Amino acid sequence: MVKLTAFIAGVLFGFGLLLSGMTNPAKVLAFLDLGGAWDPSLGLVMAGAIGAAIGPLTWARRRSRSLLGNPMQWPAKRELDRRLIGGSLVFGIGWGIAGICPGPAVALLLTGHWQVILFSVAMLVGMLLFSALERRNLR
Repeated sequence: MVKLTAFIAGVLFGFGLLLSGMTNPAKVLAFLDLGGAWDPSLGLVMAGAIGAAIGPLTWARRRSRSLLGNPMQWPAKRELDRRLIGGSLVFGIGWGIAGICPGPAVALLLTGHWQVILFSVAMLVGMLLFSALERRNLR
């Protein structure tokens, strides 16, 4: 049941990305182009997503278990640090250069465009590199 729920949530999320235009790098770059042909529509998508999430998140915060009976897992750390700020900067710079981020990249993999495949491979290499560095730092 957990895997089926995760699959359905992933399909719904991917469909939402496609419907909202977040899988279109040109639309994302137009949203980020504050000094040029700015397109504010993705800001409305983000505001809508935040608005839709407030109720369920507020409800979930009051529970110790998920609807499927698993323990609720919330971030233990709440303060800003160098790693969080640095990771956010790297993510934002990559998003601004490519016009794509991990969620839309996965949704776009089925298109077979070489740019999306290259982005996804680079993303996976970055994740593996991070994991290797983390393991090295824990020793």
